[in-house]
Amino acid sequence: MCFALDGQVIGVGAGQQSRIHCTRLAGDKADLWWLRQHPRTLGLKFKPEIRRPERDNAIDQFLRDDVTPAEREGWPEVFAEMPVQFSPEEKRDWLSQLKEVALGSDAFFPFRDSIDRAAQTGVRYVLQPGGSARDDVVIQACDQYGMRMVFSGVRLFHH
Repeated sequence: MCFALDGQVIGVGAGQQSRIHCTRLAGDKADLWWLRQHPRTLGLKFKPEIRRPERDNAIDQFLRDDVTPAEREGWPEVFAEMPVQFSPEEKRDWLSQLKEVALGSDAFFPFRDSIDRAAQTGVRYVLQPGGSARDDVVIQACDQYGMRMVFSGVRLFHH
């Protein structure tokens, strides 16, 4: 499962045993990528000696909701100014601005749940091989969200 925007991959979900798990994983990564584009994230103040890997880890911790208190204990050593994290409402507002995302899948969608999840991440275009017994339900879900879907006819994932 691959989410892309303007020719750039922004989220990949691979190795999962179900389409929805792949979609959730890729969508969550795409959401984090978009949150990294927020002016507050781009304006984080780091101590001058902090190198890129440490910055990336700190940004990831800053954006996630599941960071442990132990991880946050290290923030004073990384940030020159302690950042104010996003509220759930601020995250929702920013994420709602993500639009025109493309979603490509290496296998068909057996249920509409992946389309429902993809809509939360601004997906407008879907590419998939087709061939599910429930293609009609998936097409209806895409129509409901105003998504354009293309059947490639090429299945890259086989059991």
